[in-house]
Amino acid sequence: MTDAELTDRLRRLAAELGFTAVGVAPAVTPPGAARLDEWLSAGYAGEMSYLADRREAYEHPRHVLEGARSVLMLALDYQTDPPRPAPPGHGRVARYAWGDADYHDLIRPRLHRLADSLREWRPGATARGVVDTAPLMERDFAVMAGLGWIGKNTLLLSKSRGSYFFLAALVTDAQLAIDTPHATDHCGTCTACLDACPTDAFPAPGVLDASRCISYLTIEARALPPTELRDGVGQWLFGCDVCQEVCPWNRHAKRSGEAGLEPRAGMDPVDLAPLFELDDAAFRARFRHTPLWRAKRRGLLRNAAFVLGATGAPHAERPLGMGLRDTEPLVRSACAWALGRIATPAARRLLRERLAVESDAATLAELHAACA
Repeated sequence: MTDAELTDRLRRLAAELGFTAVGVAPAVTPPGAARLDEWLSAGYAGEMSYLADRREAYEHPRHVLEGARSVLMLALDYQTDPPRPAPPGHGRVARYAWGDADYHDLIRPRLHRLADSLREWRPGATARGVVDTAPLMERDFAVMAGLGWIGKNTLLLSKSRGSYFFLAALVTDAQLAIDTPHATDHCGTCTACLDACPTDAFPAPGVLDASRCISYLTIEARALPPTELRDGVGQWLFGCDVCQEVCPWNRHAKRSGEAGLEPRAGMDPVDLAPLFELDDAAFRARFRHTPLWRAKRRGLLRNAAFVLGATGAPHAERPLGMGLRDTEPLVRSACAWALGRIATPAARRLLRERLAVESDAATLAELHAACA
């Protein structure tokens, strides 16, 4: 079959598999590769050293698949219900993580199906599916594939779908029919996303300082957030949707039909106090196959402590007191800060009691700061 016929077959199969937008870009050096060097040099990657370690691989899709000629870009909507208000003592979760399934587990089998079909229809061709785990600048290739433009919040935006969708790619050495790149930016003079960010994570339009981003601080970062950013975490237990919630284009976002992304009970929002009662086995049983597993137990309890402290949640002394006795120094340190932030007589008592027995240097520093 011709390249155009092969591309058309792949488009139809992608739609049958649930992908809501499809486009094809050439396998070339992405426009953002040069800007990546500037971004890394500015320190905006935070602890994500793997980005610099793999910098050369981002230069061309051939580092993902030898002989790559085409990149099939795919979108999968994840918006479901509007978020519910988070009452005191509860934490918000980014809406992509409300369901029973990790999106990687939803998308990978579909990419395998596309790759298998491509090899069947074009014998001798090779293909590799990518879901944000390989060194591929997906948003750049999505623009080249005509799926949208990169907004001031650095997310891919679509006039018809907003930004509530996952991106995935099928890199292949087969020649596919290339789409016309998306050439216009429809953000205009709007700065809603920049103005709304609680931690001022955008030093300029289209530039994200990930080390200040709440999603980074609650998912990627392994240490405590810098002191000046802790209150900015607000109610966010895992991830953040602020810059998407204020984006006017998300009025056009489509509702996902994926059963695995439907909100599970207790995920929107999450009651924080019971989290401190979870041991490793209980944490695994509750979160193993969800996106929240990425933060691990220590990270999620750290985040829960910061939400309780930043929001001044009433009756938080009991769960924070439990966290102050946790085996993980990171959790104890976060709870120390939160109790110092709450500063009730009961909170001060818990801090003094822990200060008398604590041995970890970093936690001792947080305890002293909290007591002061």
